[in-house]
Amino acid sequence: MKIINLILFLLITVQINAQDILSLKERAKVIEEIQKDRFDNLLPKLMDETGIDMWVIITREYNEDPVIKTLLPPTWLNARRRTILAFHYDKKSKDLEKVAIARYSFGKNIPSIWNKEEEPNQMKALAKFIEEKNPEKIGLNYSDHFALADGIVKTDYELFLDNLPSKLSKKVVSAEELAIRWIETRTEKEMIIYDQLVEITHGIINEAFSTNVITPGVTTTDDVVWWMREKVKKLGLKTWFHPTIDVQRNENSDLYAFDGESKFDIILPGDLIHCDFGISYLTLNTDCQELAYVLKPNETEAPEYLVKALDEGNRVQDIFTELFEYKKTGNQILKEALEQGKNEGLRPQIYTHPLGTFGHSAGTTLGMWDSQGGVPFTGDFPMNYNTVYAIELNTKVFIEEWNKDIRVMLEEAGVFEKKGFRYVNGRQTELILVGSKRNHLGN
Repeated sequence: MKIINLILFLLITVQINAQDILSLKERAKVIEEIQKDRFDNLLPKLMDETGIDMWVIITREYNEDPVIKTLLPPTWLNARRRTILAFHYDKKSKDLEKVAIARYSFGKNIPSIWNKEEEPNQMKALAKFIEEKNPEKIGLNYSDHFALADGIVKTDYELFLDNLPSKLSKKVVSAEELAIRWIETRTEKEMIIYDQLVEITHGIINEAFSTNVITPGVTTTDDVVWWMREKVKKLGLKTWFHPTIDVQRNENSDLYAFDGESKFDIILPGDLIHCDFGISYLTLNTDCQELAYVLKPNETEAPEYLVKALDEGNRVQDIFTELFEYKKTGNQILKEALEQGKNEGLRPQIYTHPLGTFGHSAGTTLGMWDSQGGVPFTGDFPMNYNTVYAIELNTKVFIEEWNKDIRVMLEEAGVFEKKGFRYVNGRQTELILVGSKRNHLGN
């Protein structure tokens, strides 16, 4: 049975318990299969589309190029010594050759071809391989504006050029687009895992926002944060950022404004609780923000004014994601979504980012909370298919009963495909009720 089918069998339903999480050995098999699939079926396509027929990645132990972290074999935690990978795409045969100019093969997928005894100079061995292939364009990972595509350090860049014949050095170009496309693009096999990963994330949030964890009048927001950290650790998973829990309520508490003022408080009946939480598993990351209401004595539902406020948040999501379009830039989509939202009487902020092997991943940026007029350079990158985004945004809503604004803050993983946009594993359409087990996720 293929390991990808095994993971489906093991994870058909999620009870958020440690036994449902794959062992490290099982994870390694899944990761190796996913990487092989990406090498065999995705990378040749991306190299063809970006016009780079030789991609060279040079990195050193503990000073890794971010792209290397997307390629690391599951038994490697870092690069070793100086690690050099070279990918040659033959435009005629459509074949991709993967080699490591290193003392070790790079896991099971990339063999080492460097014989140090024959050629002690690693860079000269690399230059010889490139000369034999005689590529049209040699891509290196340097970029003025995209950190994840700017991984080659000055020392390695200069050593590489010093050992490359002048006729080949003229062919060196930035691999910016290729690196971004490689990092941002998800495969079908990865999306199977992503659905499960987001479901696990939702499950942890549901448990955190329950009376199993929260005792109103006793439990603090910080208590819930650390419960989430401990829960993730017990499951054998990791968080890629420290979670946030904050409250908004009917009193003189400040509107949450990214300043941390409402992050440390005792949770009380009648509070609107917000979380920002994400986990890492099988080389992928989640990033999720949801809302809960703490029922008062004798209450069975959230107040209608808070229900309607969430509806406004969902409407902003719809306006925004319905504008997603292939090759449209993040800045274009941001501008149109904000204009439409304001024309409908909403007060939105949008700050959505790609999500994948990095939490704040490569691809187009669709606003930042403090850059609602667009984001230079990264916001100008075009939207591509098969990219997962953290649909992160908020809208201000005036609550008459509280005589104040609240901010409806939402974030869910969604994927843009040829068929259009969809949420990876649903989105929040109902407030979580602390003390209730109702399903709060919709399509």
